[in-house]
Amino acid sequence: MADIRQGAGVLEAIGLGHQDEAVYDALVRRTQATVSEIVHDCHLPESAARKILQSLVTLGLATRSTGRPTRYVAVSPDSSLEAIVRERERALHDVRSHVRSLMDVYRANTRFAHPGELIEVISGRDEVNHRWVQMQQNTRAQMRGFDRPPYAAPQEHTESNPIELNLLRRGVKYRVVYDTSVLELPGWLDDVTAGMQHGEQARIAANLPMKLAISDDRLAIIPLLRAGDSAVSASYLIHPSPLLDALVALFEAIWERSVPVRLTEHAAGGAGGELPEDEARLLTLLASGATDKAASRALGWSERTVQRHITRLMRRLGAQTRFQIAMEATRRGWL
Repeated sequence: MADIRQGAGVLEAIGLGHQDEAVYDALVRRTQATVSEIVHDCHLPESAARKILQSLVTLGLATRSTGRPTRYVAVSPDSSLEAIVRERERALHDVRSHVRSLMDVYRANTRFAHPGELIEVISGRDEVNHRWVQMQQNTRAQMRGFDRPPYAAPQEHTESNPIELNLLRRGVKYRVVYDTSVLELPGWLDDVTAGMQHGEQARIAANLPMKLAISDDRLAIIPLLRAGDSAVSASYLIHPSPLLDALVALFEAIWERSVPVRLTEHAAGGAGGELPEDEARLLTLLASGATDKAASRALGWSERTVQRHITRLMRRLGAQTRFQIAMEATRRGWL
């Protein structure tokens, strides 16, 4: 028996109140019912039951018979409720489009109205991490950024960023330019490889001017670092403004000049067989511009071991220089 005092409220998302839902549940259980039966099942006044039943007919959730007494018949939920859900989704799509239009107007009118509110200073390591997580989670289209040490999170690049991986699965684009200094960080190659396998686009550049993250075109965060700092404990949060526009333009300019990081495909190497895993990882680092020292740290090898593998790659590919290694590996589809 349906009872409005239970108040499930599951269908509130499509516009049905607790009483509406209780009546609808009772009608579905009976498949058809009179007003008196609904009054008994739901403990409602007759006038309220009659009004709710008529609204269910209007919504397409029920039909009304022509006989006496009048009976209300539940329409199959899989068709009637789905039709309402689809209509709500169309309405929400229109709302989202309107929100974007309103945001364009909002950005245009707030850039100079309250200049003191365009930049926030976030202090404290925990608060910096919290706002960084929040900014990623609120991203709808793409994250862009410059990545370089030091990091607010001590485990940075020893494990993948789970928020990034989740957003990549949802279709959010990540474009990241890494400073060449990250090539020497243990775990960097595994971390970036995991991200790229999920869709991250990564590039390498020397001497990035700052750490930077941009969420869509509406928010950016710049860690505040002083000479000798080993961790991020404060950041600037940049709201829509000419400064944000300049940061977006800076990112795009450096992105265009940066070297793409490419994943090796472990392609067959002719008579030499497939490219071994360790040499494939080394090849990725070399293509990214890593020095012997950086490659040794990233792979956990000695520099002599790195040089030995480079020599082996040269023999395998018939190359005389590192540049020729990259060219031949690209020709074979390994990069």
